Amino acid sequence: MTKRILSEIKRKLSKTDSPKDLETLWHNYLGKKGRIKELLGGLSKLPEKERRKKGPMIQRLQVEVTNLFKKQELKIKEKENKRKLEEEKEVLDYTIPKIGHLHPLTETTRELNSVFLSMGYSIMDGPEIETDEYCLKRLNVPDDHPARDMQDTIYIEQPDILLRTQTSSIEARLLQNYKPPFKVVSPGRVYRNEKVNRSNHFMFHQYQGVVVLPEASLKDLFGTFTAVFKKMYGEKVVVRYRNKYYPEVEPGVGPDMQCFSCKGKGCPICKGVGWIEMGGAGIIHPNVLKMAGIDPKKWKGFAFGLGLDRWAMAKYNIKDIRTLLGGSLAYKYYENESTL
Repeated sequence: MTKRILSEIKRKLSKTDSPKDLETLWHNYLGKKGRIKELLGGLSKLPEKERRKKGPMIQRLQVEVTNLFKKQELKIKEKENKRKLEEEKEVLDYTIPKIGHLHPLTETTRELNSVFLSMGYSIMDGPEIETDEYCLKRLNVPDDHPARDMQDTIYIEQPDILLRTQTSSIEARLLQNYKPPFKVVSPGRVYRNEKVNRSNHFMFHQYQGVVVLPEASLKDLFGTFTAVFKKMYGEKVVVRYRNKYYPEVEPGVGPDMQCFSCKGKGCPICKGVGWIEMGGAGIIHPNVLKMAGIDPKKWKGFAFGLGLDRWAMAKYNIKDIRTLLGGSLAYKYYENESTL
């Protein structure tokens, strides 16, 4: 009996294509006076043995029929939406020009994300209001470390609550909460009490990267950077690496790119040296791994923090970092480039 009713409902549903017809059919089978409700109500009149046999069958039928009605309702709604869209297309004016475009920082972030995703990286985020533990201590910067003075930290509640000075704080959380191996990048805002000028700002953006594998070396780090620089700026990009000190890595390096504005001749943007520092990087310090509970004898890694604002400036030939964050409406969309 239940199979016959189910087959009958399926046949009728396949021919139902309007909300009104669907509602009528629903009342006929699932309404208070519908056939399935009548079957359920008639169970009390049956002998106990027959009731135990037919009761579960009718209940399963009710559940299955309810699901069939829901699916048909979705199909009808989708069909109705498509019909409305087709009607709207006939009256929409597609000659209206495109208004607005993405911010250069958003464009650059998305492009970097795409590059690193193609290289097998994941993307992660973290809090901008941080604790001293994750922003400094877990990155090999103890209380008496001179690097604390270098970072010009903006505190909310001294000495523990602060605005993160670097996206390395995401690295500290990643190392603590996830088991290697992993390759992760993390774009985000950071804050430092710095003098604002053409190339520096108190609020800026970094693009953090962390790799922890059984084996990882500077060779792997340089190969990664070379691939990313070429993807972003073309095969002819000129890059150099300098030995740099960062407490969370050892050894540390700084990737510099030939100034996009003066092409190495010297200008206010590169402060006359012809090169622009694009970030900092290095092999993750064993102390940082140990604090996260990772054995440095079994795992190696490298980390990098790119100056995202400078990458955007170089990408779109922007001369002053202050215009990126000042609410300027001066950025104009071009087919191939944006300049300011």
